[in-house]
Amino acid sequence: MESLVTDLGCVDYQVVYELQQNLVKRRNAGELGEDVFLVCEHFPTYTLGKNAGRDDVKNLHVSNQFLEEKNIKTVQIERGGEITYHGPGQLVLYPIISLRQRKLRVTEYVTMLEEVMVRLASHFGVVACRNDKNPGVWKTDGSAKIGSIGIAVRHGVSFHGLAINIKPDLEPFKWITPCGLQNVGVTSLVQESGNSINMVDAKEQLYKIIDELFGISKRVANSKI
Repeated sequence: MESLVTDLGCVDYQVVYELQQNLVKRRNAGELGEDVFLVCEHFPTYTLGKNAGRDDVKNLHVSNQFLEEKNIKTVQIERGGEITYHGPGQLVLYPIISLRQRKLRVTEYVTMLEEVMVRLASHFGVVACRNDKNPGVWKTDGSAKIGSIGIAVRHGVSFHGLAINIKPDLEPFKWITPCGLQNVGVTSLVQESGNSINMVDAKEQLYKIIDELFGISKRVANSKI
């Protein structure tokens, strides 16, 4: 199946969210014949999934004034899950793909997204594992999460996706209960490997893994999709 990948750089969450909405609409209408993989980082943002509610008092532990001082936005979205954090140094992948055309069940697709992160972690010397009860990838002892998954599906087309911590500032994760999970930490590939990781290298490896699992026809500039 034809598919494209594009690197958006470090970009405001709302901008990419609106781009996803547009691509999903076009994919469902048949105006876009290929699946699209959006790769990016985000400026500091907390996103609230459909399980979080609009007043996520339980899992957001700082005030609106504190968030304004730290220049962290909050956005309510329709993906599954609760609250999570996005920021520079976290590698994000949003596949806009037709699950129907690929004949993928949602559970199979989530497993493939987890496999993307497992392989990426392995490339940088980190063993990551799955948790049957909580989608994403974890340290092998289950004490800390390395990468998260949250998706939504509209008429057979999936959007949102995965976020894996390469080398973000982990402090903002301490101001929330990540994904609503109690007594769980958050870590990164740099912290677990003890090595420096260049985001350009991480993206190049991500492209290879996407190609292995989903197939990529070509890379394109954002203006070409």
